[in-house]
Amino acid sequence: MAARLGLTTVSSLGPRKALLPLPVRLRSLLSVPAPRYPSHRHFYTSLSSPISPLQLVKNLSQSQVAMSASGSDPSPIPTYEKELAAAKKAASLAARLCQSVQAEIFQSDVQSKADKSPVTVADYGSQAIVSFVLDMELSSGPFSMVAEEDSEDLRKDSSKEILSRITDLVNDTLSTDPSFCNVILSEEGILSAIDKGTSEGGSSGRHWVLDPIDGTKGFLRGDQYAIALALLDEGKVVLGVLACPNLPLASIQHTTQNVGESGCLFSAIVGNGAWMQSLDEGSSPTKIQVTSTADPVDASFFESFEAAHSLHDLTSNIAKKLGVKAPPVRIDSQAKYGALARGDGAIYLRFPHKGYREKIWDHAAGYIVVTEAGGVVTDAAGNDLDFSKGRYLDLDTGIMATNKKLMPSLLVAVQESIKEQQQSASLL
Repeated sequence: MAARLGLTTVSSLGPRKALLPLPVRLRSLLSVPAPRYPSHRHFYTSLSSPISPLQLVKNLSQSQVAMSASGSDPSPIPTYEKELAAAKKAASLAARLCQSVQAEIFQSDVQSKADKSPVTVADYGSQAIVSFVLDMELSSGPFSMVAEEDSEDLRKDSSKEILSRITDLVNDTLSTDPSFCNVILSEEGILSAIDKGTSEGGSSGRHWVLDPIDGTKGFLRGDQYAIALALLDEGKVVLGVLACPNLPLASIQHTTQNVGESGCLFSAIVGNGAWMQSLDEGSSPTKIQVTSTADPVDASFFESFEAAHSLHDLTSNIAKKLGVKAPPVRIDSQAKYGALARGDGAIYLRFPHKGYREKIWDHAAGYIVVTEAGGVVTDAAGNDLDFSKGRYLDLDTGIMATNKKLMPSLLVAVQESIKEQQQSASLL
Protein backbone atom coordinates (compact mmCIF):
# COMPACT_ATOMS: atom_id res chain seq x y z
CA MET A 1 0.00 0.00 0.00
CA ALA A 2 2.76 2.47 0.98
CA ALA A 3 4.72 1.94 -2.23
CA ARG A 4 1.60 2.22 -4.36
CA LEU A 5 0.72 5.60 -2.81
CA GLY A 6 4.25 7.00 -2.92
CA LEU A 7 4.80 6.82 0.85
CA THR A 8 7.92 6.73 2.95
CA THR A 9 8.32 6.62 6.70
CA VAL A 10 8.95 9.78 8.68
CA SER A 11 11.94 8.25 10.42
CA SER A 12 13.74 7.94 7.11
CA LEU A 13 13.31 11.61 6.29
CA GLY A 14 14.02 13.27 9.60
CA PRO A 15 11.93 15.86 11.47
CA ARG A 16 9.21 17.79 9.69
CA LYS A 17 9.06 21.59 9.74
CA ALA A 18 5.63 23.23 10.03
CA LEU A 19 5.07 25.67 7.16
CA LEU A 20 1.97 27.53 8.28
CA PRO A 21 -0.13 27.78 11.44
CA LEU A 22 -2.98 25.28 11.58
CA PRO A 23 -5.77 27.05 13.46
CA VAL A 24 -8.49 24.41 13.14
CA ARG A 25 -8.49 21.31 15.32
CA LEU A 26 -9.70 17.99 13.98
CA ARG A 27 -13.11 16.94 15.17
CA SER A 28 -14.27 13.71 16.69
CA LEU A 29 -16.00 11.16 14.48
CA LEU A 30 -19.48 10.07 15.45
CA SER A 31 -21.03 6.71 14.62
CA VAL A 32 -24.67 7.01 13.63
CA PRO A 33 -27.47 4.44 13.45
CA ALA A 34 -27.96 2.37 10.31
CA PRO A 35 -30.13 4.31 7.84
CA ARG A 36 -33.03 3.29 5.71
CA TYR A 37 -32.25 3.46 2.02
CA PRO A 38 -35.14 5.12 0.18
CA SER A 39 -35.81 4.66 -3.48
CA HIS A 40 -35.01 7.37 -6.01
CA ARG A 41 -37.59 10.15 -5.87
CA HIS A 42 -39.22 11.85 -8.84
CA PHE A 43 -41.63 14.45 -7.51
CA TYR A 44 -42.71 16.64 -10.37
CA THR A 45 -42.91 17.00 -14.13
CA SER A 46 -41.50 18.98 -17.06
CA LEU A 47 -42.04 22.60 -17.99
CA SER A 48 -44.01 21.51 -21.04
CA SER A 49 -46.60 20.01 -18.70
CA PRO A 50 -46.80 22.19 -15.54
CA ILE A 51 -47.90 20.41 -12.41
CA SER A 52 -50.54 21.82 -10.11
CA PRO A 53 -49.58 22.68 -6.52
CA LEU A 54 -52.21 20.21 -5.26
CA GLN A 55 -50.75 17.37 -7.31
CA LEU A 56 -47.28 18.36 -6.15
CA VAL A 57 -48.24 17.95 -2.51
CA LYS A 58 -49.88 14.59 -3.29
CA ASN A 59 -46.70 13.42 -5.00
CA LEU A 60 -44.63 14.42 -1.98
CA SER A 61 -46.97 12.58 0.37
CA GLN A 62 -46.96 9.46 -1.79
CA SER A 63 -43.18 9.51 -1.84
CA GLN A 64 -43.05 9.69 1.95
CA VAL A 65 -45.49 6.76 2.24
CA ALA A 66 -43.39 4.71 -0.17
CA MET A 67 -40.26 5.40 1.86
CA SER A 68 -42.00 4.40 5.07
CA ALA A 69 -43.25 1.19 3.48
CA SER A 70 -39.71 0.31 2.46
CA GLY A 71 -38.95 -0.20 6.15
CA SER A 72 -40.59 -3.64 5.97
CA ASP A 73 -38.26 -4.80 3.20
CA PRO A 74 -36.41 -7.85 4.58
CA SER A 75 -33.45 -7.34 2.24
CA PRO A 76 -30.18 -6.08 3.79
CA ILE A 77 -29.99 -2.30 4.27
CA PRO A 78 -26.69 -0.63 3.33
CA THR A 79 -24.91 1.12 6.16
CA TYR A 80 -22.40 3.91 5.74
CA GLU A 81 -21.03 4.63 9.23
CA LYS A 82 -17.46 3.75 8.27
CA GLU A 83 -17.70 5.83 5.10
CA LEU A 84 -19.08 8.77 7.07
CA ALA A 85 -16.23 8.60 9.57
CA ALA A 86 -13.68 8.55 6.72
CA ALA A 87 -15.44 11.41 4.92
CA LYS A 88 -15.48 13.56 8.06
CA LYS A 89 -11.82 12.92 8.68
CA ALA A 90 -10.89 13.67 5.06
CA ALA A 91 -12.95 16.87 4.85
CA SER A 92 -11.69 18.07 8.22
CA LEU A 93 -8.04 17.63 7.27
CA ALA A 94 -8.67 19.30 3.92
CA ALA A 95 -10.32 22.22 5.73
CA ARG A 96 -7.26 22.55 7.94
CA LEU A 97 -4.99 22.79 4.91
CA CYS A 98 -7.29 25.32 3.24
CA GLN A 99 -7.39 27.55 6.30
CA SER A 100 -3.61 27.48 6.48
CA VAL A 101 -3.33 28.60 2.86
CA GLN A 102 -6.06 31.23 3.17
CA ALA A 103 -4.31 32.70 6.21
CA GLU A 104 -1.31 33.57 4.10
CA ILE A 105 -2.00 33.48 0.37
CA PHE A 106 1.14 33.95 -1.71
CA GLN A 107 0.95 35.17 -5.28
CA SER A 108 2.64 31.94 -6.38
CA ASP A 109 -0.20 29.98 -4.81
CA VAL A 110 -2.66 31.10 -7.51
CA GLN A 111 -2.69 29.71 -11.03
CA SER A 112 -5.23 29.97 -13.84
CA LYS A 113 -6.78 26.89 -15.41
CA ALA A 114 -7.71 26.57 -19.07
CA ASP A 115 -11.21 27.91 -18.33
CA LYS A 116 -9.60 30.96 -16.62
CA SER A 117 -11.01 30.12 -13.19
CA PRO A 118 -8.46 30.54 -10.40
CA VAL A 119 -6.98 27.48 -8.81
CA THR A 120 -4.72 27.45 -5.79
CA VAL A 121 -2.41 25.10 -4.00
CA ALA A 122 -5.34 24.61 -1.65
CA ASP A 123 -7.51 23.09 -4.44
CA TYR A 124 -4.83 20.57 -5.32
CA GLY A 125 -3.80 19.98 -1.71
CA SER A 126 -7.38 19.48 -0.57
CA GLN A 127 -8.04 16.93 -3.32
CA ALA A 128 -4.81 15.07 -2.58
CA ILE A 129 -5.68 14.84 1.13
CA VAL A 130 -9.27 13.69 0.59
CA SER A 131 -8.21 11.10 -1.99
CA PHE A 132 -5.39 9.78 0.19
CA VAL A 133 -7.43 9.62 3.43
CA LEU A 134 -10.41 7.88 1.82
CA ASP A 135 -8.19 5.37 0.06
CA MET A 136 -6.32 4.56 3.28
CA GLU A 137 -9.38 4.44 5.53
CA LEU A 138 -11.48 2.40 3.07
CA SER A 139 -8.77 0.32 1.40
CA SER A 140 -10.72 -2.95 1.52
CA GLY A 141 -12.52 -2.37 -1.78
CA PRO A 142 -12.16 -0.62 -5.14
CA PHE A 143 -11.78 3.15 -4.97
CA SER A 144 -13.46 5.52 -7.43
CA MET A 145 -13.69 9.29 -7.15
CA VAL A 146 -15.18 11.94 -9.40
CA ALA A 147 -13.40 15.22 -8.63
CA GLU A 148 -12.73 18.61 -10.15
CA GLU A 149 -8.93 18.69 -10.44
CA ASP A 150 -6.29 16.63 -12.23
CA SER A 151 -2.51 16.77 -12.18
CA GLU A 152 -1.86 17.74 -15.82
CA ASP A 153 -0.73 21.30 -15.10
CA LEU A 154 1.25 20.26 -12.04
CA ARG A 155 3.35 17.85 -14.11
CA LYS A 156 4.76 20.70 -16.21
CA ASP A 157 8.31 21.93 -15.55
CA SER A 158 6.95 25.38 -14.79
CA SER A 159 4.97 23.97 -11.85
CA LYS A 160 7.86 22.39 -9.93
CA GLU A 161 7.81 25.07 -7.24
CA ILE A 162 4.06 24.91 -6.69
CA LEU A 163 4.13 21.10 -6.62
CA SER A 164 6.82 21.22 -3.97
CA ARG A 165 4.73 23.61 -1.88
CA ILE A 166 1.62 21.44 -2.24
CA THR A 167 3.62 18.38 -1.17
CA ASP A 168 4.90 20.17 1.94
CA LEU A 169 1.45 21.45 2.85
CA VAL A 170 -0.20 18.06 2.45
CA ASN A 171 2.43 16.26 4.50
CA ASP A 172 2.44 18.94 7.18
CA THR A 173 -1.36 18.63 7.48
CA LEU A 174 -1.38 14.82 7.49
CA SER A 175 1.20 14.81 10.27
CA THR A 176 -1.36 16.33 12.64
CA ASP A 177 -3.47 13.15 12.51
CA PRO A 178 -2.21 10.17 14.52
CA SER A 179 -3.29 7.79 11.73
CA PHE A 180 -0.83 9.31 9.26
CA CYS A 181 1.97 10.76 11.38
CA ASN A 182 4.46 8.06 10.34
CA VAL A 183 4.16 8.42 6.53
CA ILE A 184 5.02 11.09 4.00
CA LEU A 185 3.69 11.42 0.46
CA SER A 186 6.27 11.98 -2.27
CA GLU A 187 5.60 14.44 -5.07
CA GLU A 188 4.63 11.53 -7.31
CA GLY A 189 2.38 10.28 -4.53
CA ILE A 190 0.66 13.68 -4.46
CA LEU A 191 0.12 13.60 -8.22
CA SER A 192 -1.19 10.05 -8.04
CA ALA A 193 -3.62 10.97 -5.25
CA ILE A 194 -4.95 13.93 -7.24
CA ASP A 195 -5.46 11.77 -10.32
CA LYS A 196 -7.58 9.28 -8.40
CA GLY A 197 -10.36 11.83 -8.99
CA THR A 198 -10.59 11.17 -12.72
CA SER A 199 -13.43 8.63 -12.52
CA GLU A 200 -16.47 9.21 -14.71
CA GLY A 201 -18.93 8.02 -12.04
CA GLY A 202 -22.15 6.47 -13.32
CA SER A 203 -25.09 4.39 -12.23
CA SER A 204 -23.27 1.29 -10.99
CA GLY A 205 -20.94 0.78 -8.06
CA ARG A 206 -19.77 3.33 -5.51
CA HIS A 207 -18.19 6.64 -6.44
CA TRP A 208 -16.99 9.44 -4.21
CA VAL A 209 -17.79 12.91 -5.54
CA LEU A 210 -15.51 15.79 -4.49
CA ASP A 211 -15.20 19.50 -4.98
CA PRO A 212 -11.92 20.18 -3.11
CA ILE A 213 -12.78 23.88 -2.81
CA ASP A 214 -16.27 24.82 -3.88
CA GLY A 215 -16.22 28.59 -4.23
CA THR A 216 -12.57 29.23 -5.17
CA LYS A 217 -13.24 32.92 -5.82
CA GLY A 218 -14.80 33.25 -2.39
CA PHE A 219 -11.79 31.47 -0.94
CA LEU A 220 -9.46 33.97 -2.60
CA ARG A 221 -11.53 36.88 -1.26
CA GLY A 222 -11.44 35.45 2.25
CA ASP A 223 -15.18 34.70 2.11
CA GLN A 224 -17.25 31.51 2.00
CA TYR A 225 -16.07 28.24 0.51
CA ALA A 226 -16.68 24.56 1.20
CA ILE A 227 -14.99 21.21 0.92
CA ALA A 228 -17.87 19.22 -0.55
CA LEU A 229 -17.72 15.43 -0.45
CA ALA A 230 -20.46 12.93 -1.26
CA LEU A 231 -20.84 9.22 -1.94
CA LEU A 232 -22.86 7.72 -4.78
CA ASP A 233 -24.10 4.16 -4.45
CA GLU A 234 -25.70 2.74 -7.60
CA GLY A 235 -26.24 6.26 -8.90
CA LYS A 236 -27.89 7.66 -5.75
CA VAL A 237 -26.38 10.10 -3.27
CA VAL A 238 -26.25 8.24 0.04
CA LEU A 239 -23.81 10.32 2.08
CA GLY A 240 -22.61 13.91 2.12
CA VAL A 241 -20.21 16.10 4.09
CA LEU A 242 -19.77 19.87 3.81
CA ALA A 243 -16.84 21.48 5.63
CA CYS A 244 -17.40 25.25 5.69
CA PRO A 245 -14.50 26.85 7.59
CA ASN A 246 -15.77 30.46 7.33
CA LEU A 247 -19.49 29.88 7.91
CA PRO A 248 -20.59 31.20 11.34
CA LEU A 249 -22.01 28.65 13.73
CA ALA A 250 -24.83 31.08 14.45
CA SER A 251 -27.53 31.82 11.87
CA ILE A 252 -26.66 34.26 9.10
CA GLN A 253 -30.34 35.04 8.54
CA HIS A 254 -29.98 38.69 9.56
CA THR A 255 -26.43 39.39 8.47
CA THR A 256 -24.02 38.55 5.68
CA GLN A 257 -21.01 39.26 7.86
CA ASN A 258 -18.92 36.53 9.44
CA VAL A 259 -19.47 37.33 13.11
CA GLY A 260 -18.85 35.17 16.12
CA GLU A 261 -17.35 31.70 16.05
CA SER A 262 -17.01 30.17 12.59
CA GLY A 263 -16.33 26.76 11.13
CA CYS A 264 -19.19 24.32 10.41
CA LEU A 265 -19.22 20.66 9.45
CA PHE A 266 -22.49 19.43 7.93
CA SER A 267 -23.10 15.73 7.37
CA ALA A 268 -25.89 13.43 6.27
CA ILE A 269 -26.51 9.76 5.63
CA VAL A 270 -29.56 8.77 3.62
CA GLY A 271 -32.46 8.04 5.95
CA ASN A 272 -30.68 9.35 9.05
CA GLY A 273 -31.27 13.11 8.89
CA ALA A 274 -28.82 15.99 8.62
CA TRP A 275 -26.40 17.15 11.30
CA MET A 276 -24.13 20.09 12.03
CA GLN A 277 -21.18 20.47 14.35
CA SER A 278 -18.25 22.79 14.87
CA LEU A 279 -14.96 22.14 13.13
CA ASP A 280 -13.35 22.20 16.57
CA GLU A 281 -12.09 18.92 17.95
CA GLY A 282 -14.48 17.18 20.29
CA SER A 283 -17.59 19.01 19.12
CA SER A 284 -20.93 17.22 19.22
CA PRO A 285 -23.30 17.16 16.23
CA THR A 286 -26.77 18.67 16.41
CA LYS A 287 -29.63 17.58 14.18
CA ILE A 288 -30.80 20.31 11.82
CA GLN A 289 -34.01 21.00 9.90
CA VAL A 290 -34.98 23.35 7.09
CA THR A 291 -37.23 26.25 8.03
CA SER A 292 -40.94 25.57 8.45
CA THR A 293 -41.85 28.86 6.77
CA ALA A 294 -45.02 28.40 4.69
CA ASP A 295 -45.75 31.97 3.56
CA PRO A 296 -43.58 33.07 0.60
CA VAL A 297 -43.69 36.66 1.90
CA ASP A 298 -41.60 35.53 4.87
CA ALA A 299 -39.15 33.52 2.77
CA SER A 300 -35.59 34.68 2.29
CA PHE A 301 -33.46 33.74 -0.71
CA PHE A 302 -29.96 32.42 -1.11
CA GLU A 303 -28.21 32.86 -4.42
CA SER A 304 -24.66 32.80 -5.79
CA PHE A 305 -22.41 35.72 -4.88
CA GLU A 306 -20.94 35.81 -8.39
CA ALA A 307 -23.34 37.23 -10.97
CA ALA A 308 -21.70 35.02 -13.59
CA HIS A 309 -22.84 31.92 -11.69
CA SER A 310 -26.57 32.64 -11.71
CA LEU A 311 -29.16 34.82 -13.45
CA HIS A 312 -29.88 37.35 -10.72
CA ASP A 313 -32.54 39.13 -12.81
CA LEU A 314 -34.54 35.91 -13.13
CA THR A 315 -34.23 35.27 -9.40
CA SER A 316 -35.42 38.80 -8.68
CA ASN A 317 -38.51 38.29 -10.84
CA ILE A 318 -39.32 35.02 -9.07
CA ALA A 319 -39.02 36.73 -5.69
CA LYS A 320 -41.32 39.49 -6.88
CA LYS A 321 -43.98 36.99 -7.97
CA LEU A 322 -43.81 35.31 -4.57
CA GLY A 323 -44.03 38.62 -2.74
CA VAL A 324 -40.67 38.15 -1.00
CA LYS A 325 -39.67 41.33 0.81
CA ALA A 326 -36.20 40.46 2.11
CA PRO A 327 -33.18 41.12 -0.13
CA PRO A 328 -31.33 38.01 -1.35
CA VAL A 329 -28.45 36.63 0.69
CA ARG A 330 -25.53 36.14 -1.69
CA ILE A 331 -22.79 33.82 -0.51
CA ASP A 332 -20.33 31.59 -2.31
CA SER A 333 -20.26 27.82 -2.59
CA GLN A 334 -22.34 24.97 -1.19
CA ALA A 335 -22.23 26.79 2.14
CA LYS A 336 -25.65 27.97 0.87
CA TYR A 337 -26.94 24.41 1.09
CA GLY A 338 -25.69 24.12 4.65
CA ALA A 339 -27.23 27.43 5.68
CA LEU A 340 -30.53 26.42 4.04
CA ALA A 341 -30.50 23.02 5.76
CA ARG A 342 -30.26 24.59 9.22
CA GLY A 343 -33.01 27.13 8.49
CA ASP A 344 -31.04 30.35 7.93
CA GLY A 345 -33.16 31.01 4.86
CA ALA A 346 -36.02 29.39 2.98
CA ILE A 347 -35.11 29.20 -0.72
CA TYR A 348 -31.98 28.63 -2.80
CA LEU A 349 -32.12 29.33 -6.53
CA ARG A 350 -29.41 28.80 -9.14
CA PHE A 351 -30.01 29.58 -12.81
CA PRO A 352 -26.73 29.46 -14.74
CA HIS A 353 -26.24 31.16 -18.06
CA LYS A 354 -27.24 29.32 -21.22
CA GLY A 355 -24.78 26.63 -22.27
CA TYR A 356 -23.39 25.99 -18.79
CA ARG A 357 -23.46 22.35 -17.64
CA GLU A 358 -23.76 21.70 -13.93
CA LYS A 359 -21.19 19.30 -12.49
CA ILE A 360 -22.22 16.70 -9.97
CA TRP A 361 -19.55 17.80 -7.47
CA ASP A 362 -21.14 21.27 -7.25
CA HIS A 363 -24.37 19.86 -5.78
CA ALA A 364 -24.13 16.25 -4.56
CA ALA A 365 -23.09 16.91 -0.94
CA GLY A 366 -25.39 19.91 -0.53
CA TYR A 367 -28.27 17.99 -2.09
CA ILE A 368 -28.30 15.22 0.52
CA VAL A 369 -27.69 17.59 3.43
CA VAL A 370 -30.78 19.61 2.46
CA THR A 371 -33.01 16.65 1.61
CA GLU A 372 -32.10 14.86 4.83
CA ALA A 373 -32.91 18.09 6.70
CA GLY A 374 -36.46 17.83 5.32
CA GLY A 375 -36.01 19.97 2.23
CA VAL A 376 -36.55 19.39 -1.48
CA VAL A 377 -33.99 19.97 -4.25
CA THR A 378 -35.07 19.81 -7.89
CA ASP A 379 -34.38 21.32 -11.27
CA ALA A 380 -36.50 24.21 -12.52
CA ALA A 381 -39.12 21.81 -13.89
CA GLY A 382 -39.56 20.08 -10.55
CA ASN A 383 -37.58 16.94 -11.47
CA ASP A 384 -35.38 15.29 -8.87
CA LEU A 385 -31.65 15.68 -9.58
CA ASP A 386 -30.08 12.65 -11.23
CA PHE A 387 -26.42 12.08 -10.30
CA SER A 388 -26.13 8.75 -12.15
CA LYS A 389 -25.23 10.08 -15.62
CA GLY A 390 -21.53 10.74 -15.11
CA ARG A 391 -19.69 13.95 -14.29
CA TYR A 392 -22.53 16.27 -15.34
CA LEU A 393 -26.11 16.89 -14.28
CA ASP A 394 -28.58 16.88 -17.16
CA LEU A 395 -31.34 19.13 -15.89
CA ASP A 396 -33.96 21.63 -16.95
CA THR A 397 -32.85 25.29 -16.77
CA GLY A 398 -31.62 25.52 -13.17
CA ILE A 399 -31.80 24.28 -9.58
CA MET A 400 -34.11 25.23 -6.73
CA ALA A 401 -34.21 24.11 -3.13
CA THR A 402 -36.69 24.87 -0.36
CA ASN A 403 -39.03 23.18 2.12
CA LYS A 404 -42.03 21.08 1.11
CA LYS A 405 -44.54 23.78 2.10
CA LEU A 406 -43.05 26.43 -0.17
CA MET A 407 -42.19 24.23 -3.15
CA PRO A 408 -45.62 24.30 -4.85
CA SER A 409 -45.79 28.12 -5.00
CA LEU A 410 -42.07 28.36 -5.83
CA LEU A 411 -42.48 25.95 -8.73
CA VAL A 412 -45.33 28.02 -10.18
CA ALA A 413 -43.35 31.27 -9.85
CA VAL A 414 -40.27 29.71 -11.43
CA GLN A 415 -42.17 28.27 -14.39
CA GLU A 416 -44.00 31.56 -15.02
CA SER A 417 -40.78 33.59 -14.81
CA ILE A 418 -38.89 31.28 -17.15
CA LYS A 419 -41.74 31.39 -19.65
CA GLU A 420 -41.77 35.20 -19.55
CA GLN A 421 -38.01 35.30 -20.01
CA GLN A 422 -38.23 33.00 -23.02
CA GLN A 423 -40.99 35.09 -24.57
CA SER A 424 -38.96 38.29 -24.10
CA ALA A 425 -35.92 36.67 -25.67
CA SER A 426 -37.95 35.58 -28.71
CA LEU A 427 -38.94 39.18 -29.38
CA LEU A 428 -35.35 40.39 -29.57
